[in-house]
Amino acid sequence: MYAAASGMAAQQTNLEVIADNLANADVAGFKLVAASFTDVNAGGTLGLGTATAGKHAIFSQGKLMHSGGPFDVAIDGSGFFRVERDGRQAFTRNGEFTRAADGSLRNADGWALRDVRIPADAIAVYVAKDGGITIDSAARPTRSIGSIRLATFAAPEGLRSLGGTVFAATPESGPERRIPAGRDGGPTIAFGMLERSNVSIIESMMQILTAQRAYEANAKGVQAADEMQRIANNLHRG
Repeated sequence: MYAAASGMAAQQTNLEVIADNLANADVAGFKLVAASFTDVNAGGTLGLGTATAGKHAIFSQGKLMHSGGPFDVAIDGSGFFRVERDGRQAFTRNGEFTRAADGSLRNADGWALRDVRIPADAIAVYVAKDGGITIDSAARPTRSIGSIRLATFAAPEGLRSLGGTVFAATPESGPERRIPAGRDGGPTIAFGMLERSNVSIIESMMQILTAQRAYEANAKGVQAADEMQRIANNLHRG
């Protein structure tokens, strides 16, 4: 009974993860989350059920789409944007930024793109494939104001989610390594575009059906074990 009940709990967790993926299928830069499970074994030949071993994001590339946002950028390839908020540093694939009063570029949650400030006199902004930022202003001709540096990790699946599309480095992911964009074979910056979520609605629906069938099978196991215990109790009384 415990083995079947633990299977029901595991599939419930699996359904919750899949449902959250579907809910964020239209969020730019969102990464598919997968739940991991492990066998509960006390050293015997038969297991005692299953347990959740954790969740991790899958950082496969999402499709790039034109957004029209004046400060939107996307990464074509591996890597993360480096962002900060209240002294904390984090990383994201979501390049949907807007300009704040202090000239910083911030996402909807207030995370600012590190090392980037847009002057108040800028009337047009351009970002090259290598991350170089140039602006036009009424008083001065086109000039460079810096560049976007990306970060990469030895094991990005070890990053810890801070909610939404933002992640923090962990000992499992390793420290960040800054990489330039636009090099041969490396990532490039796509200006005026956003990266779509890598969630496949069709695959997620198939996963829901599989999880539901597994939940129902485990539920029947619980019912069978309960019936066996009822019969055993009646035999004992007899």
